[in-house]
Amino acid sequence: MEWTIVNIEKEQAWDIRHRVMWPNKSIEYRKLENDSSGIHLGFFRRGKLISVVSLFIDGEQAQFRKFATTEEEQGKGYGSKLLRYTLERAKEEGACKVWCNARAHKINFYKKFGLYEKGKEFIKGGQSYIIMEKYFA
Repeated sequence: MEWTIVNIEKEQAWDIRHRVMWPNKSIEYRKLENDSSGIHLGFFRRGKLISVVSLFIDGEQAQFRKFATTEEEQGKGYGSKLLRYTLERAKEEGACKVWCNARAHKINFYKKFGLYEKGKEFIKGGQSYIIMEKYFA
């Protein structure tokens, strides 16, 4: 198979998180306090990990965080496949709602998957974000 999506260990996600999202921050910045309780998903193309996301289920809601695709593989639809899978996985895990802190310049990307803006834009780590969410029927 040319590509696959599987559960990965949190440590496998850290390298891509760091390279794509926060290359100028310390290595520790890529880690989350609750990484141990998350479901970490990896998109592999021809055996190489190229996209990651972490899913955190809390009762009937889920948050996905640290969604990143390697720079050289962006714009090819791989991240979209991983996000579709992640949303479906959240639903399968019993979530009625899924949400994320979306980087402001990525809002239109998330809208394609049925997420909508909730609340006001905020700054974190020098980046502009807005909460986006989606409810499952």
